Amino acid sequence: MTPTSRATHLTYSAGGGDGVTRRAALLMVGVLLLQLAFITSYVGAFHNPRPERVDLAAVAPGPAVDQLVRDLDALPGEPFDARAVGSEAAAIRKIRHREVDAALVAAPAGTTDRLFVASGAGASLSLAVEQAVTAAEKARGRAVRTIDVAPVRKGDARGLTSFYLVVGWCVGGYLCAAALAISAGARPATPHRALIRLGGLAAYSALAGLGGAVIAGPILDALPGSVWALWGLGALVVFAVGAATLACQAVAGVVGIGLAILLVVVLGNPSAGGAYPYPLLPDFWRAIGPALPPGAGTWTARSIAYFRGNGVTGPLLVLAAWAVAGAAVTLIASALRGRRPGRGIQLVPPVPGSPHI
Repeated sequence: MTPTSRATHLTYSAGGGDGVTRRAALLMVGVLLLQLAFITSYVGAFHNPRPERVDLAAVAPGPAVDQLVRDLDALPGEPFDARAVGSEAAAIRKIRHREVDAALVAAPAGTTDRLFVASGAGASLSLAVEQAVTAAEKARGRAVRTIDVAPVRKGDARGLTSFYLVVGWCVGGYLCAAALAISAGARPATPHRALIRLGGLAAYSALAGLGGAVIAGPILDALPGSVWALWGLGALVVFAVGAATLACQAVAGVVGIGLAILLVVVLGNPSAGGAYPYPLLPDFWRAIGPALPPGAGTWTARSIAYFRGNGVTGPLLVLAAWAVAGAAVTLIASALRGRRPGRGIQLVPPVPGSPHI
């Protein structure tokens, strides 16, 4: 072996002859864990959807309503959390205000009752409620007629457009933040740089929100509701997810981007109530969904599209909290990092005889 080839061999070995550095190996382990978490979350959330304690309004004449509530609450598996409501109109109003998911109105005469559902809140939920009520009514020797008071638009297959729209906004949020974070170093070195990135994210969020609202509404005619309201929602969703991603990256570096994906994709998407609304999800996913951006965004988009914007105060506060907290953590982390010793510019006297630039 010649001296040149020996030096080349040593350099190749020292750098990791297989081309995989220790840092790359650790990142591969992190990716593997994210992949397994992704599989676990989606399979765990969706493998056995069934209605559990669905909010159901019950209407019946006189004291019969109390017995109806008891019968519904006593069904095997507890599919319903029934509550007595004074009239059919009040029950429908509760559905449209997103206070209950469905309503069963017992006929004062005859054997055919009426079930009011809202497929705009999720077609899979409406179908599950209809099946469970039909079985319960059959056991009581009665029939049921289903009426949809908030039907999905023809172009909104199974009421999933709201979910897919919000998922697209979330993806744009963390991808934009990741691009901003790695464009000039792995971490924001100064509060000034962090402010510029947050400003860039805000501008991107406004454009992304408008684009998504226009595509889902006027262009594809897949989602009804106010384009202006959807635009505002989209901008808030994108900024909330992007700010959270910048915050994670400011605290944990490149690993923070993986943490953001864990929050939004692994935990947020399966718990968002998209393919299966909250009453069909296992307890864990039902509990965390409303507190994460995909769930809050999906609920709000459906409310804008099919429920005249009712029931959106809580979800909008959740999104605003993510946006404010993400921006605050990003700025605080960059400020603290900038105060560390050795981060400032060092003024070193020129060495005698050295050239001056």
